[in-house]
Order: sequence, then C-alpha cells, then structure tokens
Amino acid sequence: MVETVGLPAEIKDGERRVALDPSAIKMLVHSGFIPVIESGAGTGSGFSDKDYQLVGARIAGSAEEVWSADLVCKVKEPQQSEWAYFRPGLLLFAYLHLAAAPDLTNALVESGVEAFAFETLTWPKGHPLLAPMSEIAGRASAIIGAFHLAQGSGTLLGGASGVPPARVVVVGMGVAGTMAARGARGLDAEVTGVDVDLERLLEVHGQGIVTSTLYSNHHNVGEVIADADLVIGAALVTGAKAPVVVTRDQVESMRPGSVIVDLAIDQGGCIETSRPTSLSHPTFIEAGVVHYCVTNVPGQYPRTSSRALSAAVVPRLIDLAHDPHSDRLTGSVNVSQGKILHPAVAASLRGEYQTETD
Repeated sequence: MVETVGLPAEIKDGERRVALDPSAIKMLVHSGFIPVIESGAGTGSGFSDKDYQLVGARIAGSAEEVWSADLVCKVKEPQQSEWAYFRPGLLLFAYLHLAAAPDLTNALVESGVEAFAFETLTWPKGHPLLAPMSEIAGRASAIIGAFHLAQGSGTLLGGASGVPPARVVVVGMGVAGTMAARGARGLDAEVTGVDVDLERLLEVHGQGIVTSTLYSNHHNVGEVIADADLVIGAALVTGAKAPVVVTRDQVESMRPGSVIVDLAIDQGGCIETSRPTSLSHPTFIEAGVVHYCVTNVPGQYPRTSSRALSAAVVPRLIDLAHDPHSDRLTGSVNVSQGKILHPAVAASLRGEYQTETD
C-alpha cells in the first residue's frame, strides 16, 4: 500500500524540470498521500520549497530520504549514482527509455524495483504522458536547429528577399515531428515531412503544416536528405529502440555546416551518426554536419515543461498509487518482479519477454 510519494531533485546534466508542481502535490495530499520532496527539487522550474510546503508537502534534506518513499516519481531515468536507492517493491514512475539503456534495465531487474515508464503508457488516442514533452521538444527543435544552422553554414531558415529559404526535412510526423514542422514553417522554411503513414502525410499536408510530403523509404530519404539544410529526426516506435531512418552515407551527402537535430536520441536515435549529448555539451560534428543530440531537450524550458508534465502525470500517478494494475496504466509497466514485461523493451534488448501471468 502506498502512503508516501517521493519527488527527488533531478541530477541529469542540465535537467531543471520537476515531475510535479505544487498544484499536483495539492492533489496528492487531497487524495490521502504524503508527498516527500527533496529540498530544491523545484527551484529550476521556479517553485520554492515554501511553495510545496504551503500545499502540504514534507521537505526532505537528502535524496536518500526521498528515495525511501513507497513510490518515487521523477522526470528522467535514474542516473547511476541513484541506483543504490533501488530496492524490492519500490514503485518508480518516470521517463525510462529502457530500450536504449541495458545497464539501467539490468539494475532494475536485479533490484526488484517495479518500474513504470511515462513514455510507454498507451491509450487509444496515443501516449498521454509522452505527448506533452514531445510537443515541447518539437517546438524547440526548430529554434535549436535555426540557431545552429546560423553557426554552421550561416543560413537563415526563412531566407530573404531574393534568397530562397532553408530546406528542412522532418523524419517522423508524430507529435514531435508535427510540432517541429510547424515551428520551421513558422520561420518560413521549406519543410518536407517524411513518414511511412500515408494517411498522416495527407493530414499534415492538407493542414499546411508542411510544404511537401514524402513516403519514407531508403531511396526517397536519401534524395531529400542530400539537399537538406536542417534534418529533424522524430521517428518513434513505442518502447523500442528508434528505427534508423537516415544512414551514415546519407548524412555524408549533406552539405558541410548543415544541421541534424535528433529528437529520437533518448530511444537510441533515428539517424545513424547520432550519439547522445548533454545540455552542457550539446553538439558534435560528424561528416561536416553539426549534430544536436541532447537527450532531454524539454529540460531547457523547465517552467513550461514541468507544468505541462505535471498536469499529465498526476492523475496517472494517483492511479498507480491506488492500483499498479489499473487499466489506466496500460503499457506503462516495464519491469516487475525481476522481469522485463514490455515486449518492445524486451525485443530491443534481446531479452526474453515475460508476460505478467508467467
């Protein structure tokens, strides 16, 4: 039975978000739970310890005290220094991205933690806990890409009188990709949306979100990538490693100073030359192309991100605290009783998929 809910401060490089804002904590208190919040956890998002105390939270002076709660809710996956807090029966609710994190997965399995992932919770209309951060990451990617394009090839996304706009290719037209395309179009770029879902391509083209669309296959992607100034990768398979849609030879065909923003990097990346970067060291150059592969893009906008995430998470957190087997948590359980229970995670890690009834 869950009585205490812990909210630790995020320690991932550059991460300033907090999983729950004071309004969400108030909901937990009204639902009968005792929130235990690490001192300073909300500071990066503009929430003080006093803000949390005023709605009934208990402020803890150490991470260890917070992690001793029955249920721990956080934004990003536990960092290695936090694995020491794992214990049998602990409920963990966070963005985990286990398909690209075999060591973390192994630590969760061996420790007996019950691990529930925000990103794999699936409802008929989509992924309610992934969508808010995908929206923010997508919007941000156009701004980020425009900045680095200016630093790279010196190209302005929207062009100028007598000068054509930059060519932007968005790979994957889900929530993140759609928002990326909207952002780039808002800056007057020429935007091509790439996806395997023809119905989705029809929708985004009909809504004017993109200039043109392209069905995703190796040949088509190769042709459009070669002419791109900015490529935004946003291909997703729920729970699994991201599919590699753009290959190394296609990246090598791009002009020097062009830019890649791989939003799928937290699931391994959908561009072959991508590798994870951090907010303190966000870019690297490969084949003459600037790569931005930060695994926590929304962390740059902590106030907006924390409020959006908190609103989405708190109802499901309450569901989890009341009943980990609730239908409202479909797909979110990744590891339980020492087994990997999400099929896409298991397949990506080449592990044995165990059902909950095994």
